[in-house]
Amino acid sequence: MQKGTLYLIPVPLAEEVAHKTFTPYLVDTINQIDTYIVENSKTARRFLKEAGLKTPQKDLIVHDYGKHNRKDLGQFFTELVAGKDVGLMSEAGCPGIADPGADIVAEAHKRGIKVVPLVGPSSILLALMASGFNGQSFAFWGYLPIDKEQRTKRIKDLDISASRYKQTQIFIETPFRNNQLFEEVLKSCKPNTQVCVASNLTAPDEFIKTQSVYNWRKENIDLHKQPTIFLLY
Repeated sequence: MQKGTLYLIPVPLAEEVAHKTFTPYLVDTINQIDTYIVENSKTARRFLKEAGLKTPQKDLIVHDYGKHNRKDLGQFFTELVAGKDVGLMSEAGCPGIADPGADIVAEAHKRGIKVVPLVGPSSILLALMASGFNGQSFAFWGYLPIDKEQRTKRIKDLDISASRYKQTQIFIETPFRNNQLFEEVLKSCKPNTQVCVASNLTAPDEFIKTQSVYNWRKENIDLHKQPTIFLLY
């Protein structure tokens, strides 16, 4: 029996911006499948509605791969193995990019299931595009250490790497700890290091600014609870 296809379906980065996210091909795709593997059922169902899903929500099969449901990946592949196409959705952005959905994709490859990524927003790439930094050599580090001493060391290491290799360094933080992280960046980096702060990407209150650490130290911005990408160069 031929196996189904796993479609990687991007989700908007902010509320009320679906029109910036979906393409005609995405709309066609979601209306051809009725089974989804999602990180957040509420977010996924809202986006599907906004994107133009015609299938009644009650007729959907939605598998939750939240943090408490990841021990047995086999449970998510019943329909795919039976020949049905399935959509994979992150809570926001592109599945598999800084997202536990990467495990689902890896398992799909192991099982010989075709994987098709759809075009959509990645906050990491959008921030890199808008930063003015090197887009040919960059590294994404995810979350930095919580321990203050280790975090300071990591930031200094990234500052050195950015300067030595001319490589853009990208990282994130849990939104309620953004201000503490940014304060540490300004303390630990050289004054001439360039820093880009990209917050609330695609949202009406989107904020993107690049300048030196020296100039950032003259400003006072509040990033508390604002989804933010930090870039060094």
